[in-house]
Amino acid sequence: MLATMFPIERPRRLRRTRAIRAFVRETSLDAGDLVYPMFVVPGRGVRRPIDSMPGVCHLSADEVAREAARIHELGIGGVLLFGVPEQKDPEGSGAWTDDGVVQEAVRSVAGAIPGLCVITDVCLCEYTDHGHCGIIEDGEVANDPTLELLARQAVSHARAGANMVAPSDMMDGRVGRIRAALDDAGYDQLPIMSYSAKYASAFYGPFRAAAASAPKMGDRKSYQMDPGNAREALREVRLDVEEGADIVMVKPAALYLDVIRMVRDEFLVPVAAYQVSGEYAMIKAAASKGWIDEERAILESLLSIKRAGADLIMTYFAPDAARLIERR
Repeated sequence: MLATMFPIERPRRLRRTRAIRAFVRETSLDAGDLVYPMFVVPGRGVRRPIDSMPGVCHLSADEVAREAARIHELGIGGVLLFGVPEQKDPEGSGAWTDDGVVQEAVRSVAGAIPGLCVITDVCLCEYTDHGHCGIIEDGEVANDPTLELLARQAVSHARAGANMVAPSDMMDGRVGRIRAALDDAGYDQLPIMSYSAKYASAFYGPFRAAAASAPKMGDRKSYQMDPGNAREALREVRLDVEEGADIVMVKPAALYLDVIRMVRDEFLVPVAAYQVSGEYAMIKAAASKGWIDEERAILESLLSIKRAGADLIMTYFAPDAARLIERR
C-alpha cells in the first residue's frame, strides 16, 4: 500500500512554508483563549515576587488593577483572582466579607476595565487556618455545612462585581447550592465555571506556597479526585452540569489531556483546563537551566491543551503567551 501511495502522496508538501502550514493548521491558539490567575493580598502598592513561581507576584488590589489593564491590552480573555488574607480562622470567614481582598480587587478591576472578564475563585482553603477547602467537624472536612459558606462567598463576589465565579473546592453539591444562592440574590445571569474534575495532584505545590494554603493536617484526597480515575471525571462533570455549571474545568491540564478529551467528546458545555503552578514551575526551571527553549515550550504546552479539547486555559504564562502569539 505504501509503495503505491508514494511518490503521489507527499505530506511534506503542506509543511514547506509558514503560509501553507498556517492554512492547514488544525488547532490554533489565541490570546483570547487564556485566563491569567492572580494572587491578591492586603495593602496598597504591593508587588511582591513569589519565589516558587518566577515572574508571578503577590499584588494588592490597586496593583491587580494595573496588571489587569496590561492583561486586557494584550488581548487576554480574563483574570482569575485568588485571595491571600492576613488573618485566617477555622471557618474562613474572610472569604465572604464585603471588604475582603478579592472583593476589593474585583471592584477595582471591574470599574477600571469593563471589557475584561473578572473570574473569582470560590473556595475556603486560602482563608482557613487549617488549609482545607471546607470546615472541619470531628476531624474531617464537613461537606454539607461547607456549602452554605461557599454560597455566601459566591454571592459576595457577585455583589462586588465579578463576571463569573469558579468553585474549586470539590464539595459534593456545591454548584447547585451556589446556583440557588446566586439566583435568590438576583444574580441569575452570573455564570459558574466549576472545577469539575480536580485531581489530588502533586503539581499544586508552588500555588500552595503562594497562597499559604497547604493543609495543616492530612491531605485533600477525600475530596479531590484520584489521579488513576478518568471515568469518574465524567460523572463529576455530569453532576455539575445538572446542577447548573455553565463551564466545566479539568485540573491539572498537562497530565490529564485524556480527561480533557473525554469531557470534550461527552458534553456540549464549554471546557476549561488549568495549567497549574507545578506545570508552570517545571517549564521555568528547565528553561533557567538552558535545557529547553522556554518560548517554544510555552506555546507547545498550551497548544496541546487546546488540541485536547479545552476552550479556555487558565495559565500563569498568559502574558508571555499573548506576546508570543502576537509575534508569530
